[in-house]
Amino acid sequence: MPYSVPSKLTRKPSAMADPLGMPFRLFFPATSANLGPAFDAAALAFDFGLTVEARPAADFSIDAHGRNADLCGKLPNSLIVDTYTSLLQREGRPVTPLAIRLDNEIPLGMGCGSSAAAVLASVALAASFGGLDWDNERIVSEASACEGHPDNVAACWHGGVVLARTLSPSRGGSVPAIHVLPIPVAVEWPLLLAIPETPLATSEARRVLPRLYSRVDLIHNVQSAMLLVLAFAQGHGEWLAEALSDRVHHPYRAQLCPLLPVLSTLSGSEGVNGVALSGAGPSVLMFLRENINREEVKERVTAYLAEQDMRAELRFTTISPVGARESYPVMLPQSR
Repeated sequence: MPYSVPSKLTRKPSAMADPLGMPFRLFFPATSANLGPAFDAAALAFDFGLTVEARPAADFSIDAHGRNADLCGKLPNSLIVDTYTSLLQREGRPVTPLAIRLDNEIPLGMGCGSSAAAVLASVALAASFGGLDWDNERIVSEASACEGHPDNVAACWHGGVVLARTLSPSRGGSVPAIHVLPIPVAVEWPLLLAIPETPLATSEARRVLPRLYSRVDLIHNVQSAMLLVLAFAQGHGEWLAEALSDRVHHPYRAQLCPLLPVLSTLSGSEGVNGVALSGAGPSVLMFLRENINREEVKERVTAYLAEQDMRAELRFTTISPVGARESYPVMLPQSR
């Protein structure tokens, strides 16, 4: 029987010898960050993601399956292995080589939190196999420091829709702590994710953003973000078209994410409550009206994209209330 990371990782290094051969196993959901005006502040977890299994081995190996398996299984230069190794070295712990199996559903470089899932997996592996006494806050904080922003990792670890706020550095100058607060969701709106063929590096999506913004644009985003929280909490789907309106990153990333300006014209019509860039793009997330005929919406969106001479993979999904740390029961090896 597999075991997963408990809410506080307190296993001693000796326990990681794992005499029963029982693997670490954990599911990390895909995520969508920014959520329109909530840039680097809010994100949600999807109902698909990355499953990671690992056990001690003589040498590192990755057996990757599913989406982008060729990229996920690369050694050397694996994000999971490199981050796991660097964390243990920084903490002065021995680096236990791992045999890792990945079952991946998250498209890489598409704004669906693939790097957040991989980084969180690395932190959880380091904490577990390194015997580090890290609680949930520390796990999210370490992953946020690796990612450079907190929203994806917060949603991936906790599930649901969350607000992530970076606090002042603590623990004697260690990584900044991340305060994660759940945003209640009154209505489970269906989600339609439009995924283009070509990925986009987050670094490139960040490069096009300006260093300074006008007060008018910042006020617009604050107002929209507050309305977005109320729309989620009170279930007002008709508010989402305005609540997802953004002036901080949408206008600048549209040149790199051509699906965004095209699909944004559907916001508030054709069964679509609201439209936002998923993460840094290039995928676009559409919040649909509840009880909508999903296949009819999919056909209309497909036909509309064809009229614009554009194509995208359209995937239905939902907000998953379950994050990585809750996805599997804790099953510890039994002593003999």
